[in-house]
Amino acid sequence: MDSNKLGMGSRDAISCLPQEILGEILSLLPTKLAASTSLVSKRWRYLFARVHNLDLDDSVLLQPPPEGKISPYGDPIALASEIKESFRNFVDRTLALQCGSPINKFSLSYHVTNNSDVVNVRRWISNVVERGVLEVDFTLKPYFRGLIRTDEVHGNCYLPYHLFRSKTLVKLFLGTDTNIGKLPPDVYLPALKTLFLDTIVFDDQDLCDVLLPCCPVLEELTFNHTAYFNPYRISSQSIKKLTAFNDYDEGIDHGPAMSYDAPSLVSLDYTDFALSSYPLVNFGSLVEAKLDLSYCKEKIKRPDLSGLLVGISNVEILHLSPGSADVISRCVKHGLVLPVFKNIVKLSFGSNNKRGWKLLPYLLKQSPKLETLIIQGLDSYTGDVTFGLFQVKVLDVLGYRGTAKELLNLKSLLAGTECIPKVRVEFPEDVVVDHATIIQTHRDLFTLAGVVPADIFYFE
Repeated sequence: MDSNKLGMGSRDAISCLPQEILGEILSLLPTKLAASTSLVSKRWRYLFARVHNLDLDDSVLLQPPPEGKISPYGDPIALASEIKESFRNFVDRTLALQCGSPINKFSLSYHVTNNSDVVNVRRWISNVVERGVLEVDFTLKPYFRGLIRTDEVHGNCYLPYHLFRSKTLVKLFLGTDTNIGKLPPDVYLPALKTLFLDTIVFDDQDLCDVLLPCCPVLEELTFNHTAYFNPYRISSQSIKKLTAFNDYDEGIDHGPAMSYDAPSLVSLDYTDFALSSYPLVNFGSLVEAKLDLSYCKEKIKRPDLSGLLVGISNVEILHLSPGSADVISRCVKHGLVLPVFKNIVKLSFGSNNKRGWKLLPYLLKQSPKLETLIIQGLDSYTGDVTFGLFQVKVLDVLGYRGTAKELLNLKSLLAGTECIPKVRVEFPEDVVVDHATIIQTHRDLFTLAGVVPADIFYFE
């Protein structure tokens, strides 16, 4: 670079950079700040068109005004309306400045209070979809409970028709606490690979019957429900990773059943209440499953987990939370027969009560290829549950603190076991692990539990 260009009175160094690099730099800035650079000069005004990531959020503007600050109209409601109008104008100017240039990611967080806000959302989304957007992240915050006016283009739906016909969209995040209405009948998202739904309600069975079948390359699906009804059927031939979280128990006692038909699924992370039945669970390719189930006695006194457990019985890695161990043990008490987990080589098991620990020997018996056992909650082990860990090659103890009770429980746990090649203990974060702690732990485990010190690993 010519050193004269960096001298006094010459253009600044940043302005000398190529437009492509300046566009990348602006894309890393908050959208409001990046847009303000268009006021620097005519050249910078056109540079904003090269920003390919937009993040727009009205939450900051809608915070309560500082004490003593009032609207020119003398009324908080008028002030809020004034602020929303300012945000709408800002988004309109921002999109106009970009002159239809390509865009990679569009994030919008917006409070919806009336039908006019719905129209704005539709208009903004249509703009970025027409520009070939790759990733869309919408967080709608509805305070509007009225009916959405039907129109010829979008129909009775919060979101525009164009969004569900995008040929370029790869990632879609929709939230939160919103009923988006009726999907158009001709949904088709040929490039969509990741779909995240945060407390989104669809009309009838649109999620299962309309949206998912029209995403032929979808690989990752996440749905999070903390309000409204949870979807009770998921069917996709392509998804490989599924995360399902439900923390809403209203209505689960009215005969709900959960079905999954996902033959290509490799990874499952399932958090829910134990339901009355699981009529169909097709996970033919499943490798790893995490279950975090809760027992809701007031709603479903006798859940039936047989379909779910048979459906995941081909896993190689299984994680069971303390809640899952508890509810599965309850079901075993009432006649549940555990399937044989013929492929499982790694089991992570947690329990915080006697009932849960009673399940572990049964699980070990049904897992003939198990090599690694990870346990947590050792301090709650009752000591009256005996079993031999003859096939286990690696035993990991999580949350180990080295207390006398834990050592006695570990000794009881290992009773009858001739040798485990590796025993590893992991201390919690609030325990300081120094050289003295390590020496003492080696000594305790060897003298009290019979574990060979050289085979212990520490994770700090």
